Amino acid sequence: MLINQFFKAGGVVMWPLLAFSVVAIALIIERVRFWYRINTRQNKVVREVLNLYRVDNVVGAMEKLKKNADLPISRIFLSALQLEEPTPEEFRLALESEAQAEIPVLKRFQNIFETIIGLAPLLGLLGTVLGLIVSFASLDIGDVGGTKTAGVTAGISEALVSTASGLVVAIFTLLFANTFRGLYQRQIASIQEYGGQLELLYRRRYERGDRAYASTR
Repeated sequence: MLINQFFKAGGVVMWPLLAFSVVAIALIIERVRFWYRINTRQNKVVREVLNLYRVDNVVGAMEKLKKNADLPISRIFLSALQLEEPTPEEFRLALESEAQAEIPVLKRFQNIFETIIGLAPLLGLLGTVLGLIVSFASLDIGDVGGTKTAGVTAGISEALVSTASGLVVAIFTLLFANTFRGLYQRQIASIQEYGGQLELLYRRRYERGDRAYASTR
């Protein structure tokens, strides 16, 4: 009953604000699960893969990556390791191109979050304007304290409730959106760091192969 009264007090803009809040919560839950999976598994998987590759166990490294193909960095490493005898430059380009392809996955729903953050306060402001219109329409200077005072009170209530609701939705979404943005930046830095380590290992392995081939001639 209290919720119904709250929505009635907030006016018509409460319904789109409710839709925004439901969408935001659903997408936040998905992103929390996504980043939790990455942060709890990625570092361990990458260290094991690099150690396997360091001792020339390429098959073991690729099997480990395939078992964890739901991680973005695993797909990045696989795109380079699955090439047939690439040059170091080709190996680096494969890492970079696949890293670029993973960016939309890492930034998923960011535009929706920004839309909600931008529109929710505006909807609250719209509710404020509509509430004030109701208040002024009900205002009668000669009837102060009379029956029309209730309309003024309802209009002011609508203005305040809608504004507060819009700000709450925007602030709540903004907190999580900024958190996800920080996790994205950290992930990009990790991809560059681990990708550089894999590229260095491959260059050393490639150069050893070149020297071995030259010594046989």
